Amino acid sequence: MEEKKEITKVKVFKKEKDVVLPGDEIVDSMEYLPGRNCFREGSGIVSKRIGLVYFKNRVIEVVPLAGMYTPEPGDMVIGIVKEVQRNGWAIDINSPYEAFLPLSGVREFIDPMKTDLSKIYGAGDVIYGKVTMVSPAKSIHVSMQDIKTRKFSEGRIVKISPVKVPRLIGKQGSMINLIKDKTGCRISVGQNGVVWLQGENEILAVKAIKTIERKSHTDGLTDYIEKLLSKK
Repeated sequence: MEEKKEITKVKVFKKEKDVVLPGDEIVDSMEYLPGRNCFREGSGIVSKRIGLVYFKNRVIEVVPLAGMYTPEPGDMVIGIVKEVQRNGWAIDINSPYEAFLPLSGVREFIDPMKTDLSKIYGAGDVIYGKVTMVSPAKSIHVSMQDIKTRKFSEGRIVKISPVKVPRLIGKQGSMINLIKDKTGCRISVGQNGVVWLQGENEILAVKAIKTIERKSHTDGLTDYIEKLLSKK
């Protein structure tokens, strides 16, 4: 006799953008993987935070409704140099924890005995760096070795709630690309909620960014922003 193959049913309890509470089960299926702010319990995936559900292919994430930035390795962040130290730089990354950019985190070799480190990055400089280490004691290292990293010399800085960053970027960069196209501004978004922009229509770009932060959980936001940017 032929063996009957067991069919695994996928039970979906929450849809995309549904609000969940800590402990809420989102799906009951081994076909999905838990992402940020989720964990597996048996065959189910459960939320750790109050937030909105997002499905990224087979990965489920919860974007918190509120909260401060918690660094994770691989995050691209915009930081401000707070202090030049003997073997690197202290960086404010808009987090309760200060980050450190060591000499080993820059692209070129630097001899601190022969080089004035403030000539490379001085207090007040704004950088786009990558989080490379977060220790259990919250010792955070950033690096400037990634091809995307850079120091900003001009432009302006805007801060938004870090949990609103995914909405600002949009699916596959759709929202942030809309703002870039309509304003002609160059824009870099840090996962720590800090945004750098430069261009002729900076004021309009800032208005759009702040509107997205304020209306991030409303439907039809892309159309709303497109109309806002078309009024220039």
